[in-house]
Amino acid sequence: MNSSKKIFIIGLFLIGFMGIAQNPHAETGLKKVIVKEVLQVSSYTYLYVLEEDDSVKWLAVPTMDAKLGETYYYKGGMEMPDFNSAELNRTFDTVIFLGSITSADIIDPEKGMVDPNAEVAETNTKQPTLDKLELKIEGVEGGTRIGELFENKQNYAEKRIKIKGEVTKFSSGIMGKNWVHFQDGTSFEGAYDLMVTCQENVLVGDIIVFEGVIALDKDFGAGYFYKVIMEDATNVK
Repeated sequence: MNSSKKIFIIGLFLIGFMGIAQNPHAETGLKKVIVKEVLQVSSYTYLYVLEEDDSVKWLAVPTMDAKLGETYYYKGGMEMPDFNSAELNRTFDTVIFLGSITSADIIDPEKGMVDPNAEVAETNTKQPTLDKLELKIEGVEGGTRIGELFENKQNYAEKRIKIKGEVTKFSSGIMGKNWVHFQDGTSFEGAYDLMVTCQENVLVGDIIVFEGVIALDKDFGAGYFYKVIMEDATNVK
Protein backbone atom coordinates (compact mmCIF):
# COMPACT_ATOMS: atom_id res chain seq x y z
CA MET A 1 0.00 0.00 0.00
CA ASN A 2 1.56 3.31 -1.04
CA SER A 3 1.95 6.18 1.43
CA SER A 4 -0.71 8.40 -0.13
CA LYS A 5 -3.33 5.64 0.14
CA LYS A 6 -2.33 5.03 3.78
CA ILE A 7 -2.78 8.72 4.55
CA PHE A 8 -6.21 8.71 2.86
CA ILE A 9 -7.42 5.70 4.89
CA ILE A 10 -6.07 7.14 8.15
CA GLY A 11 -7.81 10.41 7.31
CA LEU A 12 -11.16 8.65 6.84
CA PHE A 13 -10.69 6.85 10.13
CA LEU A 14 -9.95 10.07 11.97
CA ILE A 15 -12.96 11.83 10.41
CA GLY A 16 -15.21 9.00 11.50
CA PHE A 17 -13.73 8.96 14.99
CA MET A 18 -14.08 12.70 15.39
CA GLY A 19 -17.72 12.51 14.25
CA ILE A 20 -18.48 9.94 16.94
CA ALA A 21 -16.58 11.93 19.56
CA GLN A 22 -18.42 15.15 18.74
CA ASN A 23 -21.85 13.53 18.85
CA PRO A 24 -21.78 10.26 20.83
CA HIS A 25 -25.61 10.23 20.90
CA ALA A 26 -26.14 10.46 17.14
CA GLU A 27 -27.73 7.02 16.92
CA THR A 28 -30.34 7.87 19.55
CA GLY A 29 -31.22 11.24 18.02
CA LEU A 30 -30.47 13.00 21.32
CA LYS A 31 -28.62 16.30 21.20
CA LYS A 32 -26.55 17.54 24.10
CA VAL A 33 -26.58 21.29 24.79
CA ILE A 34 -25.16 23.71 27.36
CA VAL A 35 -27.22 26.76 28.35
CA LYS A 36 -25.57 30.08 27.51
CA GLU A 37 -28.54 32.44 27.99
CA VAL A 38 -32.05 32.22 29.49
CA LEU A 39 -35.08 34.40 28.66
CA GLN A 40 -38.36 33.93 30.51
CA VAL A 41 -41.82 34.87 29.22
CA SER A 42 -45.29 33.95 30.47
CA SER A 43 -45.60 30.47 28.94
CA TYR A 44 -42.13 29.64 27.63
CA THR A 45 -38.47 29.63 28.56
CA TYR A 46 -36.11 30.53 25.73
CA LEU A 47 -32.69 28.89 25.97
CA TYR A 48 -29.69 30.00 23.93
CA VAL A 49 -27.59 26.84 23.82
CA LEU A 50 -24.23 25.55 22.64
CA GLU A 51 -24.29 22.14 20.95
CA GLU A 52 -21.52 19.55 20.85
CA ASP A 53 -20.47 20.63 17.37
CA ASP A 54 -19.97 24.20 18.70
CA SER A 55 -23.05 25.51 16.89
CA VAL A 56 -25.46 27.75 18.80
CA LYS A 57 -29.24 28.00 18.57
CA TRP A 58 -32.38 29.10 20.41
CA LEU A 59 -34.70 26.54 21.96
CA ALA A 60 -38.12 27.25 23.49
CA VAL A 61 -39.63 24.96 26.12
CA PRO A 62 -42.60 25.20 28.50
CA THR A 63 -41.67 27.43 31.45
CA MET A 64 -38.89 25.91 33.53
CA ASP A 65 -36.15 26.92 35.95
CA ALA A 66 -32.99 26.80 33.85
CA LYS A 67 -29.61 28.28 34.74
CA LEU A 68 -26.51 29.27 32.80
CA GLY A 69 -24.04 26.44 32.36
CA GLU A 70 -26.55 23.63 32.86
CA THR A 71 -26.47 20.67 30.47
CA TYR A 72 -29.57 19.23 28.82
CA TYR A 73 -30.53 16.78 26.11
CA TYR A 74 -33.33 17.14 23.60
CA LYS A 75 -34.73 15.34 20.59
CA GLY A 76 -36.83 16.51 17.65
CA GLY A 77 -38.79 19.72 17.99
CA MET A 78 -40.55 22.11 15.62
CA GLU A 79 -38.36 24.74 13.99
CA MET A 80 -39.95 28.16 13.48
CA PRO A 81 -37.95 30.52 11.24
CA ASP A 82 -38.24 34.30 11.66
CA PHE A 83 -40.20 33.81 14.87
CA ASN A 84 -41.47 36.99 16.49
CA SER A 85 -42.02 37.06 20.24
CA ALA A 86 -44.44 39.85 21.09
CA GLU A 87 -43.57 39.60 24.80
CA LEU A 88 -39.85 40.03 24.14
CA ASN A 89 -40.41 42.47 21.25
CA ARG A 90 -37.82 40.46 19.37
CA THR A 91 -37.62 38.45 16.16
CA PHE A 92 -35.41 35.35 16.25
CA ASP A 93 -33.77 34.03 13.08
CA THR A 94 -35.05 30.60 14.10
CA VAL A 95 -36.35 28.93 17.26
CA ILE A 96 -36.85 25.21 17.89
CA PHE A 97 -39.95 24.63 20.03
CA LEU A 98 -39.79 21.54 22.22
CA GLY A 99 -42.36 19.66 24.24
CA SER A 100 -39.74 18.84 26.86
CA ILE A 101 -36.03 18.93 27.57
CA THR A 102 -34.12 16.46 29.75
CA SER A 103 -31.55 17.15 32.42
CA ALA A 104 -28.14 15.55 31.89
CA ASP A 105 -28.52 13.97 35.35
CA ILE A 106 -30.93 11.36 34.00
CA ILE A 107 -29.10 10.42 30.79
CA ASP A 108 -27.25 7.13 30.51
CA PRO A 109 -23.80 8.36 29.39
CA GLU A 110 -22.92 5.03 27.73
CA LYS A 111 -26.15 4.38 25.82
CA GLY A 112 -27.05 8.01 25.36
CA MET A 113 -30.63 7.24 26.33
CA VAL A 114 -33.02 8.73 28.83
CA ASP A 115 -33.37 6.58 31.92
CA PRO A 116 -36.91 5.15 31.57
CA ASN A 117 -37.33 5.14 35.36
CA ALA A 118 -36.34 8.75 35.80
CA GLU A 119 -38.71 11.69 35.89
CA VAL A 120 -38.84 13.77 32.74
CA ALA A 121 -40.45 17.19 32.77
CA GLU A 122 -43.82 16.88 31.06
CA THR A 123 -45.03 19.68 28.88
CA ASN A 124 -48.17 21.73 29.13
CA THR A 125 -47.97 22.64 25.45
CA LYS A 126 -51.43 22.75 23.95
CA GLN A 127 -52.26 20.64 20.94
CA PRO A 128 -53.99 22.00 17.82
CA THR A 129 -57.76 21.57 17.85
CA LEU A 130 -60.85 22.69 15.98
CA ASP A 131 -63.13 21.70 18.86
CA LYS A 132 -64.83 24.42 20.88
CA LEU A 133 -62.79 25.25 23.97
CA GLU A 134 -64.18 26.45 27.29
CA LEU A 135 -62.43 29.80 27.39
CA LYS A 136 -62.89 32.82 29.63
CA ILE A 137 -61.04 35.53 27.76
CA GLU A 138 -61.92 39.13 28.46
CA GLY A 139 -62.45 41.29 25.41
CA VAL A 140 -60.02 44.05 24.53
CA GLU A 141 -61.09 47.68 24.95
CA GLY A 142 -62.62 48.92 21.71
CA GLY A 143 -62.60 45.40 20.32
CA THR A 144 -65.21 42.90 19.14
CA ARG A 145 -66.16 39.44 20.38
CA ILE A 146 -66.26 36.51 17.96
CA GLY A 147 -69.87 35.70 18.83
CA GLU A 148 -70.90 39.28 18.09
CA LEU A 149 -68.97 39.22 14.82
CA PHE A 150 -70.75 36.11 13.57
CA GLU A 151 -74.16 37.36 14.74
CA ASN A 152 -73.86 40.75 13.02
CA LYS A 153 -71.32 40.00 10.31
CA GLN A 154 -72.84 42.43 7.79
CA ASN A 155 -72.08 45.31 10.16
CA TYR A 156 -68.38 44.43 10.12
CA ALA A 157 -67.82 43.77 6.40
CA GLU A 158 -64.66 45.50 5.12
CA LYS A 159 -64.07 47.08 8.55
CA ARG A 160 -60.85 46.86 10.57
CA ILE A 161 -61.47 45.49 14.07
CA LYS A 162 -59.62 44.04 17.04
CA ILE A 163 -60.32 40.68 18.67
CA LYS A 164 -58.61 39.11 21.66
CA GLY A 165 -58.56 35.33 21.70
CA GLU A 166 -56.57 32.11 21.79
CA VAL A 167 -54.80 30.40 18.91
CA THR A 168 -56.20 26.88 18.53
CA LYS A 169 -54.50 25.86 15.27
CA PHE A 170 -51.75 27.36 13.12
CA SER A 171 -50.72 26.58 9.55
CA SER A 172 -47.93 28.48 7.82
CA GLY A 173 -46.96 29.27 4.25
CA ILE A 174 -50.20 28.34 2.47
CA MET A 175 -50.85 30.56 -0.56
CA GLY A 176 -48.35 33.04 0.85
CA LYS A 177 -50.21 33.42 4.14
CA ASN A 178 -50.22 32.01 7.65
CA TRP A 179 -53.63 30.68 8.75
CA VAL A 180 -54.80 30.90 12.35
CA HIS A 181 -57.88 29.33 13.94
CA PHE A 182 -58.96 31.70 16.72
CA GLN A 183 -61.45 31.42 19.60
CA ASP A 184 -62.42 33.69 22.49
CA GLY A 185 -65.06 31.57 24.26
CA THR A 186 -68.06 33.23 22.61
CA SER A 187 -70.20 31.88 19.76
CA PHE A 188 -73.34 32.41 17.70
CA GLU A 189 -75.50 29.56 16.45
CA GLY A 190 -72.61 27.12 16.66
CA ALA A 191 -70.04 29.41 15.02
CA TYR A 192 -67.10 29.95 17.38
CA ASP A 193 -63.94 29.55 15.25
CA LEU A 194 -62.67 32.62 13.40
CA MET A 195 -60.14 32.13 10.63
CA VAL A 196 -57.40 34.77 10.59
CA THR A 197 -54.73 35.25 7.92
CA CYS A 198 -51.47 36.97 8.75
CA GLN A 199 -47.74 36.97 8.07
CA GLU A 200 -46.73 36.47 11.70
CA ASN A 201 -45.79 33.20 13.38
CA VAL A 202 -47.85 32.34 16.45
CA LEU A 203 -48.21 29.25 18.62
CA VAL A 204 -51.17 27.15 19.64
CA GLY A 205 -52.24 28.38 23.07
CA ASP A 206 -51.06 31.95 22.55
CA ILE A 207 -53.56 34.53 23.79
CA ILE A 208 -53.15 37.58 21.63
CA VAL A 209 -54.99 40.53 20.08
CA PHE A 210 -55.41 40.43 16.32
CA GLU A 211 -56.29 43.52 14.32
CA GLY A 212 -57.40 43.02 10.73
CA VAL A 213 -60.05 43.60 8.08
CA ILE A 214 -63.20 41.47 8.01
CA ALA A 215 -64.23 39.91 4.69
CA LEU A 216 -67.43 37.96 4.01
CA ASP A 217 -68.00 34.96 1.74
CA LYS A 218 -64.34 34.81 0.78
CA ASP A 219 -63.43 32.05 -1.69
CA PHE A 220 -59.71 31.35 -2.14
CA GLY A 221 -60.32 28.27 -4.26
CA ALA A 222 -59.02 24.76 -3.48
CA GLY A 223 -61.76 24.41 -0.87
CA TYR A 224 -60.77 27.49 1.12
CA PHE A 225 -64.13 29.24 1.55
CA TYR A 226 -65.07 31.31 4.60
CA LYS A 227 -68.31 33.08 5.41
CA VAL A 228 -66.36 35.33 7.79
CA ILE A 229 -62.61 35.83 7.85
CA MET A 230 -60.14 38.36 9.25
CA GLU A 231 -57.46 39.17 6.66
CA ASP A 232 -53.96 40.66 6.78
CA ALA A 233 -54.08 40.70 10.56
CA THR A 234 -51.33 41.92 12.84
CA ASN A 235 -50.63 40.99 16.44
CA VAL A 236 -51.11 44.21 18.39
CA LYS A 237 -50.07 44.87 21.98
